[in-house]
Amino acid sequence: MEEQKHVIFIKNMVCNRCILVIKQILKDLQFTPLQVDLGTAVVKEELTSDDREVIRKALEEYGFELIDDKRQRIIEQIRTSIIQLVHYEGNLSKLKLSGYLKEKCHYDYSFLSKLFTEMNGISIEKYYIAQKVERIKELLFYDELSISEIADKLQYSSVAHLSTQFRNVTGMSPSEFKRLKEHGREPLDKV
Repeated sequence: MEEQKHVIFIKNMVCNRCILVIKQILKDLQFTPLQVDLGTAVVKEELTSDDREVIRKALEEYGFELIDDKRQRIIEQIRTSIIQLVHYEGNLSKLKLSGYLKEKCHYDYSFLSKLFTEMNGISIEKYYIAQKVERIKELLFYDELSISEIADKLQYSSVAHLSTQFRNVTGMSPSEFKRLKEHGREPLDKV
């Protein structure tokens, strides 16, 4: 439990810029960040409840939240693991989502699934699909890969499967989305 006195659990971290912002916030508050990842930061100093309150206020100014509740920490760990998998790994893992989350979160998938659904009102699978659709939108927006290459990159069995899933979430085909002048992408912390 000693290690927990150095760990900060943070909600709404979704990208590498968030990591840089958190590092800077901690440095500005005179803490020494040892490691900052999506959803967590480890500092050299042992944190008191007063320190945590100062950090909480600083984080909130930038749209982040300090997570005190253990169940919320697990939910955020699931979210950040899925975001990391979909948006930042070079190629989606060949592992099944359940195996990936079990490995990342160190809990049985059935427990994670039940907790996530209970706390968020949607299943882990639907959240995963929503993140994949946002990644597809991003890749379509930058127009560097064909739809077939995107399907391969995101481990879809076929372009038809990608298109069906995309249409179910957005109401349009990837081709229709690509032709739009105004792309309706969501911030990752709002997905």
